[in-house]
Amino acid sequence: MERRLAGKSALEKRPYAPGQHGQRRTKISEYGLQLQEKQKAKFMYGVSEKQFRALYNKEANSKDGNTGAILIQLSLEQRLDNVVYRMGFATTRASARQFTNHGHVLVDGKRVDIPSFRVKAGQKIEIRENLKQTFKLEEQLSLQTKRHG
Repeated sequence: MERRLAGKSALEKRPYAPGQHGQRRTKISEYGLQLQEKQKAKFMYGVSEKQFRALYNKEANSKDGNTGAILIQLSLEQRLDNVVYRMGFATTRASARQFTNHGHVLVDGKRVDIPSFRVKAGQKIEIRENLKQTFKLEEQLSLQTKRHG
């Protein structure tokens, strides 16, 4: 601990890993970069490989333009769990998914408990009335607006 605090740590002295093979150049291939980005998007949105592939094949691949942008804008950002997260009703996408799964979300006045439900522009999304007091959503929303504000 004291070596690290004194600036004598091997990681602070050299920009490469310790040991005989630490200076080897590790350049990631184009495929590796694409795979990393795909995995990042999958984990960020909480989507399985099967769901991700279906979204790509049905939506993004069939439309003209940048397939990556189309996949994110049209497919992933319009999911109900993501919209609940973006609106600030939940602090993480995982909690938004659970919130949706438990039937706490109303779309146009009807209970929807499917996180992958596609939300269209103009649809009204709200939290069930009895839960507004339970979770003190007004306080959470005001705290989030202060944080991101």
